[in-house]
Amino acid sequence: PALRRLSRHLLAHYQKGTRPVRDWRTTTNVAIDLMVYAILSVDEKNQVLTTYIWYRQHWTDEFLKWDPARFDNLTQISLPVESIWVPDILINEFVDVGKSPHVPYVYVSHHGEVQNLKPIQVMTACSLDIYNFPFDVQNCSLTFTSWLHHIRDINLSLWRQPELVKFDRSVFMNQGEWELLYVLSHFQEFSVKSSDSYAEMKFYVVIRRRPLFYTVSLLLPSIFLMVMDIVGFYLPPHSGERVSFKITLLLGYSVFLIIVSDTLPATAVGTPLIGIYFVVCMALLVISLTETILIVRLVHKQDLQPHVPEWVKHLLLERATILLCIRERKKFSQNRMQSLDTSRQVENNDSTAKLTPYVCEDPRECGAVGGTRSALAFAGRMEGSAALQEVLRETTAIRQLLEKREEFRDIAREWLQVGYVLDVLLFRVYLAAVLAYSVTLGTLWSVWRDA
Repeated sequence: PALRRLSRHLLAHYQKGTRPVRDWRTTTNVAIDLMVYAILSVDEKNQVLTTYIWYRQHWTDEFLKWDPARFDNLTQISLPVESIWVPDILINEFVDVGKSPHVPYVYVSHHGEVQNLKPIQVMTACSLDIYNFPFDVQNCSLTFTSWLHHIRDINLSLWRQPELVKFDRSVFMNQGEWELLYVLSHFQEFSVKSSDSYAEMKFYVVIRRRPLFYTVSLLLPSIFLMVMDIVGFYLPPHSGERVSFKITLLLGYSVFLIIVSDTLPATAVGTPLIGIYFVVCMALLVISLTETILIVRLVHKQDLQPHVPEWVKHLLLERATILLCIRERKKFSQNRMQSLDTSRQVENNDSTAKLTPYVCEDPRECGAVGGTRSALAFAGRMEGSAALQEVLRETTAIRQLLEKREEFRDIAREWLQVGYVLDVLLFRVYLAAVLAYSVTLGTLWSVWRDA
């Protein structure tokens, strides 16, 4: 058969250990091509990219030519790759041998052109930048070069046009975490310590992470917890519920960080921005809890609490209320204090009235009882004067106690008013900081995603 006769004719005196040129000055030009089939994994910790590519190369073998008319018009034949010369082109970034399928044959045309087509699982070293995670874009290079032959022996070129290679996603499986943006190609010569130059062809594989999963599982829960922290400021500061609520939020956020710690990429050279985002959110929760504890301490009623200093009243109850537009609360507090003063005066008048001796209004009544009172007045004067003095002392002590208690209540109300104003002030400062932080992060991530 023609195939067997042609195979015996080509391989009878073929020497695969020698570069297939008749003149040793002739350079063997190897044209290579690359198509990315899938992105298998990206190991940020070890800085390793695993891809599956379709690799093609062709060159001219001057000892594998024949006349098709002598072999039943055969123009192409497949030969075992172990039987012919193959260029020693490797990838410089190789770190491990992947599970690539073995293709045992190459195609040879009657002009001597050899086509070597094979799929390769490539595990290469790549400098991965995860600062923009989960909106990061990675640029990893695959450098093809001859390990032994310099450029005078083997030269490299691109099989197709660079524009066709750049946007070729015809075989790419784009259902994973990463999507292929483009593949850039670049040819250059390099030499080591002024020795012979070597030809190399670089392919830059540019990929981008799909951020939807990380946005839903990482960013949204954190945003929800921060929103609940802001809503917690509307709880009354004089009650203890706000402190327990914010402590619960802080514990919940700590558990959330423990859960998502395995999801975040880990490297020894840098920290992703989302990790900084989580740390700042934790710090904001701690600041919010500290502010709540401060306010609760101010508005908590204590019997030995001193009066509010005048400079505090001037700054918070006069200047800050105008700045924060909370005049109604101050007016309500003043009206309430005035009503309390009025009620206190009424109580004092009532107690004074109770201590006033009885005066009869009708003269006849006074005359009727005058004799009896005059008879008994002398007998009970000695005993009545001692009892009256005891009653007066007890009444005075009760009055002083009530006045002292009312003074403590006034002091507590003053501190409560100061606490309310300070709470509003710190809440608005905290809200402005959270909004500025959110807008900054959103702008940065939007710019990186669009880029």
